[in-house]
Amino acid sequence: MKDLISILKDTRQHLMTGVSHMIPFVVAGGILLAMSVMLYGKGAVPEEGTWLNDLFFIGVAGFQLMVPILAAYIGYSIADRSALAPSAIAAFIGANMYNTGFFGAIFAGLLGGIVVFYLKKIKVPAFARSVMPIFVIPIIGTFITAGAIVWGIGEPIGAATEALTEFLKGMQNESIVLLAVIMGLMISFDMGGPVNKVAYAFVILCVGEGIYNVAGISSVAVAVPSIGMGLATFINKKLYDDSEKEAGRASILMGTMGITEGAIPFAAADPLRVLPSIMIGTAAGASTAAVLGVESYAAWGGLIVLPVVDGRFSFIIALLVGSLVTAFLVNFLKARRPVVEENTQEEDDLDLDIEIG
Repeated sequence: MKDLISILKDTRQHLMTGVSHMIPFVVAGGILLAMSVMLYGKGAVPEEGTWLNDLFFIGVAGFQLMVPILAAYIGYSIADRSALAPSAIAAFIGANMYNTGFFGAIFAGLLGGIVVFYLKKIKVPAFARSVMPIFVIPIIGTFITAGAIVWGIGEPIGAATEALTEFLKGMQNESIVLLAVIMGLMISFDMGGPVNKVAYAFVILCVGEGIYNVAGISSVAVAVPSIGMGLATFINKKLYDDSEKEAGRASILMGTMGITEGAIPFAAADPLRVLPSIMIGTAAGASTAAVLGVESYAAWGGLIVLPVVDGRFSFIIALLVGSLVTAFLVNFLKARRPVVEENTQEEDDLDLDIEIG
């Protein structure tokens, strides 16, 4: 029981391991799929027999693989290599039989990891130890994990996924700005950390269900913190030392590639001023993207996804709004710091004069 509690306590770590290994499949598949649709120019699947149709299904393969890969590496994080097959196979079966998708992958990964973890604790004779991790455990683990999906939890997970999808589609018109603000705050809060990953997982789910305005919001939001902080170092250079100016140039480049982590050095050095600034700026950029109707066919962000964005001019406007709000706000807050420090020094000098007098 203690072992199970320990595993569940580290659920966040297991999920992040799975998501980090899944991201290359999402990016590669999403970009290639979106490029095929964009080059075809009709907003639909390219005609069969064309190279664009082939490219489209190469991209589809990335999305199909992301579910079992996510589950596999959640299981791997819990119980090492023996959990790869049980978790991946169970997630694949769930996705194809019940459309369990992303949530099914999480359940399959956690369940597969836990099952294999306990199977590895079974004591066996010395001669059987070498075949357990590559033969016995994967077979038994797959039977238990995939069986639980097929004959147990697969159908309710699929129903829950479908209900959530319908709810999200309903928010596209009614509450999209509120959703954008929440996403912007989550994406910028820890810049690639667990909260950011939860928001990104939500975006992946939406793209998989054909909800592209959520991906459009995210494509702007993930770029704002890095670009905004980079711009801040150019707008008022007096507030930053040489190392921060260098980090600012790198931050802008990272932002154009959809990497939020470019803002981390600034947040680590001055969290009380930087974090509120990037969160407000990202929320502003995300809500602008929602109002202007930006859509993206790829679950990524930054300028590199511009070719697969509907409403490119609106995308650039939203990105500029978010980045400039971030830059001017953080510089405004930082500009107050020298005044406070100067006043404090003057008060100290006055106290010293009084004591000497």
